[in-house]
Amino acid sequence: MRILVINGPNLNLLGIRETNIYGSQTYEDLLAYIQSAGAELGAQITCFQSNHEGVIVDKIQSALETFDGIIINPAAYTHTSVAILDALKAVALPTVEVHLSDVCAREDFRKISFIRHACLATFSGHGFAGYRMAIEKLMEK
Repeated sequence: MRILVINGPNLNLLGIRETNIYGSQTYEDLLAYIQSAGAELGAQITCFQSNHEGVIVDKIQSALETFDGIIINPAAYTHTSVAILDALKAVALPTVEVHLSDVCAREDFRKISFIRHACLATFSGHGFAGYRMAIEKLMEK
């Protein structure tokens, strides 16, 4: 199975930003974890990160006929981006939403996810393990 993992804004600053929420592991640590989990589960993983909404939309569109599924941590765009939602709906690939922190236990505005409407599951608050759970979910689909 070919899976595209998309990480949104500020995830490239893991290990630096809000370590009380996201911990001290870096983005490179996250990438290594995702690749290792994918290899263990028999999935081919391609990771991508951008701080720019349009670039994320372009990447989702390019996934059509290239990938079998998408894992997305849209970060702040979770709560604001109809464009990312529409792109996910347009390509209609099985998609799983992931968040490192438990977004529903944070500020009220973080409880709203536009992206969730295009996803078959959401894993929130499991740290890096949420990505493995997402890979497993796509593999069973």
